[in-house]
Amino acid sequence: MKYISTRGEAPALNFEDVLLTGLASDGGLYVPETLPQFSAAEIAEMAELDYAQLAHRIITPFVEDCIPAADLQAILEDTYAQFRHGAVAPMVQLANNQWVLELFHGPTLAFKDFALQLLGRLLDYVLERRHQKVVIMGATSGDTGSAAIEGCKRCNNIDIFILHPHERVSDVQRKQMTTVVGDNIHNLAVQGNFDDCQAMVKASFNDKSFLPADRSLVAVNSINWARIMAQIVYYFYAAVALGSPGRKLAFSVPTGNFGDIFAGYLAKQMGLPVERLIIATNSNDVLHRVLTTGSYGRQSLQHTLSPSMDISVSSNFERLLFDLYGRDGAAIKDLMSRFEQGDISFSETAMAQLSGLFSSHCVDDAETCAQMAATWNSCEYMLDPHSAIGVNAALAARLPAGVPVVTLATAHPAKFPAAVKAAGLDAEPVLPHHLRDLFDRPERCEVLPNELAAVHAFMADNINA
Repeated sequence: MKYISTRGEAPALNFEDVLLTGLASDGGLYVPETLPQFSAAEIAEMAELDYAQLAHRIITPFVEDCIPAADLQAILEDTYAQFRHGAVAPMVQLANNQWVLELFHGPTLAFKDFALQLLGRLLDYVLERRHQKVVIMGATSGDTGSAAIEGCKRCNNIDIFILHPHERVSDVQRKQMTTVVGDNIHNLAVQGNFDDCQAMVKASFNDKSFLPADRSLVAVNSINWARIMAQIVYYFYAAVALGSPGRKLAFSVPTGNFGDIFAGYLAKQMGLPVERLIIATNSNDVLHRVLTTGSYGRQSLQHTLSPSMDISVSSNFERLLFDLYGRDGAAIKDLMSRFEQGDISFSETAMAQLSGLFSSHCVDDAETCAQMAATWNSCEYMLDPHSAIGVNAALAARLPAGVPVVTLATAHPAKFPAAVKAAGLDAEPVLPHHLRDLFDRPERCEVLPNELAAVHAFMADNINA
């Protein structure tokens, strides 16, 4: 399996090199040159597999030239043994043909654990074999940072620097990052918003002069292909549990950066019978605006009750555009260059394909709270605000009769107690046992100005020899 850049000018790489690269040298994102295909019979057989076994079946074609099958199986079993539920990703029925796929049973209570617990182990495996040390840099709107730190904290070959917007994440999200002890772990609270943090990460991959000569920079944001790869698995897991390939189903995905729902798109391209992928957004509705107006551009960022979706630039959307434009790297390079100057629109052909694959729905804070309350009152199921947006979008979707819709429940409600309170629920979310003392743990965090030079200076001074 080879990986190519969405902008067409970077060299093709194998999985191991893509894992350690992040952004391509031409500024594009890496995608597989081809996708593995699964027949209906092969998908039906997946129903017999547990989560780690299914992950092995889905991921093997993407990595088999770099990681032996037995080693991959051991890595996957170790990864998903850390989850607190035997099913790893259990499903709960809310109503007729309405389901939630609980993706918050990992160590940090968010769907990011599925990819980042695996990413940390893959990095450890590759770096030990190469006798190499790297610097990880990531931006987080809340959940990526804690999942990345938790996944990578055991690795002796990594210094990790996570940027988050100062005072723009929930208290639980912040504490999950800033209370992990380790000389190689650094939390940077940037006095800006998430887009500022994400822009700094991208700029750092384009100019790595602040790094020591013997270190390379590795991404943990969803620009890293391994993140997307890991997320494909739970679409197959949910689908076969509900009878695929014998019937189609739809997925409603709370998303800002487009990575999670892009994994669903890839699952469909690999043979999974998906009727519709529903993009669920908060008031920062960049993806909804694309579907409804055909325009893609930045708008002022709003601070909402669903902070992990407070994003105005969807990094992974470029990966989809690459397919919509016939995998024409030059066309994508031109599009993204124009995007840096202002709003862009897409060809009629691209928009027709897009609307055939996806629908979208935008949910503001008041509607989010109303959905949290309605779900609680109907079945005493507590949703976090992001998952509530997904459920609301699922209910609003116009699907063929009898098609089940699965909402990806992306985080545990205990991570967002302020939102639960705002929704007026007559119960409080409780942190799982392993995090009950979270607010008693000492924090370690550096508040930095919204300046790339300041971030680079801090990183240069704190990379372990």
